Amino acid sequence: MTFSSHALRTFAAATLTAALAAISGVPSAAAFTADEIAMLKGPDREKILLEGAKAEGKVVLYSAMIVDQALRPLVAAFKAKYPAVDLEFWREDSTKILQKVLAERRANAQLVDVVEWGGGVPSAIEAGVIAPFYSPSLDVYPKAYYDQQGRYAATRLGYYGMAFNTKLVAEADVPKTYDDLTNPKWKGKISWPVSEQGSTEFIIHSMMHMGEARGEAFLKKLAAQELIAFTGSARSLVDRVGQGEVPLAIQIYAHHPLISKAKGAPLDVQMMDPIPSDVSAIQLVKGAKHPHAAMLLIDFVLSKEGQTVLQKADYLPAHPDVDPQDSLRKIVPRLAGIKENVISPLEFFARRDAALKLFEKYFDK
Repeated sequence: MTFSSHALRTFAAATLTAALAAISGVPSAAAFTADEIAMLKGPDREKILLEGAKAEGKVVLYSAMIVDQALRPLVAAFKAKYPAVDLEFWREDSTKILQKVLAERRANAQLVDVVEWGGGVPSAIEAGVIAPFYSPSLDVYPKAYYDQQGRYAATRLGYYGMAFNTKLVAEADVPKTYDDLTNPKWKGKISWPVSEQGSTEFIIHSMMHMGEARGEAFLKKLAAQELIAFTGSARSLVDRVGQGEVPLAIQIYAHHPLISKAKGAPLDVQMMDPIPSDVSAIQLVKGAKHPHAAMLLIDFVLSKEGQTVLQKADYLPAHPDVDPQDSLRKIVPRLAGIKENVISPLEFFARRDAALKLFEKYFDK
C-alpha cells in the first residue's frame, strides 16, 4: 500500500497534534465524534474546532444569499480570520438547494456541510437531513430566532409592512392599523402578493396575533375589500405601487420601499403593530464531511463579526447587537418600539395548511 505525500503530511500532523494535546491536557479534534463536535461546549471549543478545521482544509456552504452582495464578502471575512480553511459556496434559491442536498444524499456523494436559506428549513428537517448543533453566539439571541432543539438559527430577518404611493395616499390617510385596512374607502385599492411569504404568511400572522375567532373575522372583512392578487414577486409589486398602478400593497418586505424611496420613487412604508417577521437560517447538514470547519463557519456567521458582514451587505442581521443600516431602522421592531411577531420556519410549516384553507374560503373567489 502506498500513500500520497499529502496523506503522509496529514497523518503526521494529526499524530503530532494528538501528542501535544495529550501533553497539554486539551483533547484533540480527532477525539470527538461528529455529533460531539456539533454540540461542543467549553473554553477550548474554538481551539478544538480550528485544529480540526485545519486538518479538514475547507467547508462547503449552500446559500440563498446574493453572491456579490453577501457571499463573497462573507468568504473574504472568514478567510481573513481563518486563513487555513477554505470556504466554498454554491448559490441558488431554497428549492434548488433542497433538491441538490437530497440528490447528494441519495447518491451517497454529499458535498455540502452547511446550508443557509429561508424556505427550505422545515423541509430539510422533515427529510431528516439536518443535524442539531450548539453555538455560543446564540446565547444573546432572542429565543424566537433559533430552534430550541438546535436544528436552525436565524442569520437574517425579513420584516413585513405596507408599501404606499406618496402621491396617491396622503400621510394623514395612510392606514396605521390592521383594522384600518378594512375601511370601505380602500375597497379595490389594496394589493398583496399571493405566495407563501405573501398571502399565506399574512394569514398566519393574523391568526397568531389576533387569535382564531378575531383573526378569521378580520380576514373575512379584509376579503370584502376585494384585494388585488399579484402573482409576481413582492419586489415587483412594490414597483407597481411606485408606478401608481395601485396605491397600497400589504405583506411586502419593508426595506424594499425604503430602498426605492432613497432612489427618488414616490414610495414609503407603514409598519403595523405587531410587525410580522420571518427568518432565514443556517443549518448543519447531517453527515457533513468537514464537521469542525462547518461549526467554525456557523459560529462565525452567527457572531457579531459575521453579522456585521451581512449588515454591510444591506441584509437585516439577526444578532441583537448588530443594528441595520440607518435608513432601515424604522422597520426593525426593537428599534421602532413596536412588537414583533416572529413566524418561525416550523410555525409556518405547522400552520400553512390551515392558512391555505382560509385563503380558499375567503380570497380565492
